[in-house]
Amino acid sequence: MKETAPIISVAIIAMNEENRIGRAIESVKDLADEIVVIDACSEDRTREIAREMGAKVYEEEWKGFAAQRNSALEKCTGEWILFLDCDEVVTPELCESIKHAVNHGNADAYLFRRKTWYLGRFLEHAWQPDWKLRLVRRSAQPRWEGVDMPERLVFQGKARKISGLLYHYPFQDLAEHMDRTVKYARIAATAAHREGKRFNIFRLLFSPPVAFFKEFVLKRGFLDGLRGLLVAFSAAFYSFLTHAHLWDIQRKRRNTAL
Repeated sequence: MKETAPIISVAIIAMNEENRIGRAIESVKDLADEIVVIDACSEDRTREIAREMGAKVYEEEWKGFAAQRNSALEKCTGEWILFLDCDEVVTPELCESIKHAVNHGNADAYLFRRKTWYLGRFLEHAWQPDWKLRLVRRSAQPRWEGVDMPERLVFQGKARKISGLLYHYPFQDLAEHMDRTVKYARIAATAAHREGKRFNIFRLLFSPPVAFFKEFVLKRGFLDGLRGLLVAFSAAFYSFLTHAHLWDIQRKRRNTAL
């Protein structure tokens, strides 16, 4: 990258990602002027791999998704910050779009379309469209907000979409998908409780079928075949578990108060 070009920092949060982080870093090595990794006390070789690939690595206790991302943001020195997850890969086309945006664009932040690899194939309909706000100018005063999931990036100014895909490789197999669905539903319920949301029986009953219908019918997930069916089912299962966990949290709080 030319000396006159704006500096791009890549911010990554990680925990036990030795099988993924190398691919993520490799995809941005020709784009980034610095790579900052916040590692949540991994028990594998995540930190070693990141350091070997030239990243600045900081080990910190897990504080939640938003807090971890903000910690990475604070340590970045670039004029532009690109947020990347360990299970994501920036395609060459997206790299070129990012370079053009930071050098010639007229926005303060940019969104990319993310495409997910699921059980041996990229999904064309389910989990689509999936636009992610990941590139932001430091002067736009970016900040991640949210108790935990879903966290959101806020900033001052305007955002635009740019071409190029962000590849997403979230699950190695169906078992990992289901395990994470259960884990994230519990996290989402805990976050909802902290934000003052209360259990509602009607949401428990009707949100799951609505979530299934949205993925399988409205987004035409049926065109992805069995993979689309599995995604739609997981969406319904996630919705059901989130509301069920919220009920359980409130039940325990009530019993504790007695």
